[in-house]
Amino acid sequence: MRTVPVKLDSRSYRVLISAGLLEELGGRARASLGQNCRRAVLVSNRTVGGFYGEHSADSLSRAGFDVHSFFIGDGERFKSLRTAESLFGFLIEHGIERSDVIVALGGGVVGDLAGFVAATYLRGIRLVQVPTTLLAQIDSSVGGKTGVNHALGKNLIGAFHQPSLVVIDPDVLHTLPARQTQAGLYEALKYGVILDRQLFTNTSNNIGRLKNLESTEMERLIARCCLLKAGVVAQDEREGGLRKILNFGHTVGHALEAVSHYRRFLHGEAVAHGMRAASRIAERLGLFKEADREKLDTAIAAVGKLPAAGTLALDDIIAAIHRDKKVEAGRATFVLPVEIGKVVMRSDVPPPVIRAALKDAFVTTGEKS
Repeated sequence: MRTVPVKLDSRSYRVLISAGLLEELGGRARASLGQNCRRAVLVSNRTVGGFYGEHSADSLSRAGFDVHSFFIGDGERFKSLRTAESLFGFLIEHGIERSDVIVALGGGVVGDLAGFVAATYLRGIRLVQVPTTLLAQIDSSVGGKTGVNHALGKNLIGAFHQPSLVVIDPDVLHTLPARQTQAGLYEALKYGVILDRQLFTNTSNNIGRLKNLESTEMERLIARCCLLKAGVVAQDEREGGLRKILNFGHTVGHALEAVSHYRRFLHGEAVAHGMRAASRIAERLGLFKEADREKLDTAIAAVGKLPAAGTLALDDIIAAIHRDKKVEAGRATFVLPVEIGKVVMRSDVPPPVIRAALKDAFVTTGEKS
């Protein structure tokens, strides 16, 4: 088993990564939470719950937890205050106490929503993340960012709330649609661009094996991405500085998700479009070499076709960019690559450069309509 520590003083926790680890969920959770945790609320959606809900609940029950299950809708549009309110009601009706735990079994939508509720119910109860998509395993389950969407923007309502434990079983990825795996691989490329040139190269060279979910390659990728994120979070838990680099591709990506009402793109797909846009901004500003931008384009294309972005109104996308939570003094902040493995943050990008880069980025060969 691979173990990645997230070092945050009293809020420190471990990320456990191993094939077949879901079988040990209850025992691992009990060891982390102690004996005073009596009840576990398993939050999932119907799709993931159908595969792993009963199995996970049984594992928790064997470890002495009184388990209650709550299922949300499947999709980004259910990461909402309305869904959160329903879960709050469920927790109150079942008498869940501060010493109890929410177990988030699912992808980023489930993890973010359950985490937000855990952060705010009774001013905070404990949380165990059990991510079941590649994107959630390498990114959203680690670091304590939780939140829900608003119609005008993604993740505008949220809180920082670190989990007590993250349990990652790569075997669950075998029940994912190929599109979900691809979405996670786009996010893996992001880590390579911002922090680790070798990771970018390894991921690019092994796209075929990763898409086929070869166990050794996948566990290595997940562990490396988690280690990189843990290192950033340990230095900047609440995104006051360094952690902002993790938003490479997200300024434009979040805008695309909002403008399309969270129905067209998986998060990783929107980020891939955002990385294409950011790399073109950087190239136009003289920060990023054309050859490196082409390497990124080639790697993104090798992962798979992206849903079309060029059919969306450019003015709407630009307006959504300026509603992003990273806007400061009315100006959008972009994470821009200067080479593969290194980025800078800029909030002085001229509007004509943004518009031109978006137009170019959204003309993607082989887009899905």
